[in-house]
Amino acid sequence: MNIEEISQLTDTELLEAAKNNKPFPIIDAFFIGFLVGIIIYSVVANAWGFITLLPLFLIYVFLKKPKKYEALKAELEKRKLQ
Repeated sequence: MNIEEISQLTDTELLEAAKNNKPFPIIDAFFIGFLVGIIIYSVVANAWGFITLLPLFLIYVFLKKPKKYEALKAELEKRKLQ
């Protein structure tokens, strides 16, 4: 969901999206650490491939989530909903 899509949401849809996309930093940090461990293990075991690429993609998703939440939060403040 990009900024243009966020600005086209109705007020109720925007509030629901903000509620569903709220980041949980402790849980995200745990999973990122776990995924980094998988990557380190696959490098040590010389198992390059899907086992290495999947955690890299998931780390990207975990790091992108707070940015999306910040965009939703900015739109909520712009509309004075929160």
